[in-house]
Amino acid sequence: MLRRVANHLYWAARYLERAEWRARLLDVNYHLLVESPPGAGGGWVAMLTITGDREEFNARYETGDEASVLGFYTFDEKNLSSIRSCVGLARENCRALRHRISSELWLEINTLYLDAQRWTPGDFAAMGVYGFFSELRERFYRIAGVIQTTISRDVGYDFLAVGRSLECAENITRLLDVKYHVLLPKLEDVGSPLDLSQWAALLRSASALEAYRRAYGNLIRADKVVEILLFDGSFPRAARFCIDRLGAALARVEAGGMHANGFDRVPAAHALGVRLRAGAAPTVIEAGLHEYLLGVQDDCARIGDQVSAEYLKFE
Repeated sequence: MLRRVANHLYWAARYLERAEWRARLLDVNYHLLVESPPGAGGGWVAMLTITGDREEFNARYETGDEASVLGFYTFDEKNLSSIRSCVGLARENCRALRHRISSELWLEINTLYLDAQRWTPGDFAAMGVYGFFSELRERFYRIAGVIQTTISRDVGYDFLAVGRSLECAENITRLLDVKYHVLLPKLEDVGSPLDLSQWAALLRSASALEAYRRAYGNLIRADKVVEILLFDGSFPRAARFCIDRLGAALARVEAGGMHANGFDRVPAAHALGVRLRAGAAPTVIEAGLHEYLLGVQDDCARIGDQVSAEYLKFE
């Protein structure tokens, strides 16, 4: 496969996944703040810290209130990580691949792009924040379904899987970091009804609540939430599952799948996979969950650099 084509497929998948996770982050942050006592945590400004966008935001916005942060992450075309920008960048990458993707996939992505150009802050007032992001989440589900049912399982599909898996693994850590930054409870609040409801909201945002209940029952425990979102090998949005899937896709890319180890040319992925397979929530929480999440994010950045250098760069 031409590196140019692989590059477009990889980044189309990453931008689509990034747009979806920005919507999930905003949705869970909104719900957690609604359910929290006044003045709890870092409010909407904490979102800027989690995503590393605080400096860019401060350069263009005067206050970190709800309307400004929602606008920055949803509509702001100068913010390349806003939902509108990510959808637009995904569309541009797909437009260069019209001969490689299905007409159904192009229709879904192009329609979402056209609708995104018409979004205004008034949509939040008309639909409510929850309604807006719930509908948007359904749009991303449709796109994921079209990819699964209309794209041939060839090397192009593998680069879609690499991009999506890497983006998902990184963003699940940011979702968990929402709890740390925004709503880190006082010692006496740990295990309280409010604390547990916030962890449940986190699971809902990752579409993981039912999977959690099947694995651990109805009682919500912070360590079990961390376990299923970071270290579970069967839940599709868990960081471990995503890195395992990334390795399997790289194995198929390597010489048509003849090599057993897909991590040979991307050693950072192998290192992170080993780390996640050996990880356990109680140990990570005791040592410092926030620091562990930052470490995973750094590892994901290294994986992205190595994938780009080995497979995507072209003259």
